[in-house]
Amino acid sequence: MKKFMLILGFFALLNGLLYADNPNEALSKLKEGNARFVTGTQIHPNLDKDRLLNTAKDGQKPFATILACSDSRVPVEAIFDWGVGDLFVIKVAGNVADGDEIGSIEYGTHHLNTPILVVLGHTKCGAVTAVVKGDEVHGHIPALVDNIVPAFESAKEKHSELHQPELIDKTIEANVFQSIKDILSRSSIVAELVKEGKLKIVGAIYDIETGRINWLGNHPEETKFVDAPKEDPHSKHESHESFFTSSNFIFMGIFILVVSLLATVLIVMKTRKK
Repeated sequence: MKKFMLILGFFALLNGLLYADNPNEALSKLKEGNARFVTGTQIHPNLDKDRLLNTAKDGQKPFATILACSDSRVPVEAIFDWGVGDLFVIKVAGNVADGDEIGSIEYGTHHLNTPILVVLGHTKCGAVTAVVKGDEVHGHIPALVDNIVPAFESAKEKHSELHQPELIDKTIEANVFQSIKDILSRSSIVAELVKEGKLKIVGAIYDIETGRINWLGNHPEETKFVDAPKEDPHSKHESHESFFTSSNFIFMGIFILVVSLLATVLIVMKTRKK
């Protein structure tokens, strides 16, 4: 009996490791969880007091990173039927991928070693709708929705025959792929994980009426963006902060020399007047 229990324990451990490290297994867990949500057969895992204490003591070990929209109708852990410490979630209006979002994604995929990244759009997205309709937005919102404009332009070019409602749907889909493109084009960390087979990136769209997720798969041009040169996120920041450059030293030297010469001339002039 002991040997039998040890064998069972071994296979349970092996299964856990596969689920933690294998992108396809992680994706299966997300799909199975959403199927439970849609059919109303949720098991609500990892929501008890023990889970809170264990994750507080041992840290988080999520199996997926999710970039989703901030829309309150998209409660990520609920629609995947997972609990505390299972999903590393980044939420932003329009599920766009700018600097802060990409940095958070790098933390989830590289530091926390999640084997899958899902970019999750949703039907009736307000941010995408505003861009397609050309609505006037204020404050910091224009800088946010700017990330959606390329997706709208792409959808409009490919589907010029469509009217606004259908074009919004196509733009929502294009925006998911635009975010994946932005992540892969700007993050050498994420691109390298994909290249090594340690990370899978998939797009998806959540239907806010049915609760069902439509899986779009990976970006059709993933390899192209993985291999593309990346912009160093620190280059501009460093150029503004770094004062101790050779050109600055030369300028300061000339400045001190000119000031010294002027001071000498003034002293000589005052001496002669006396």
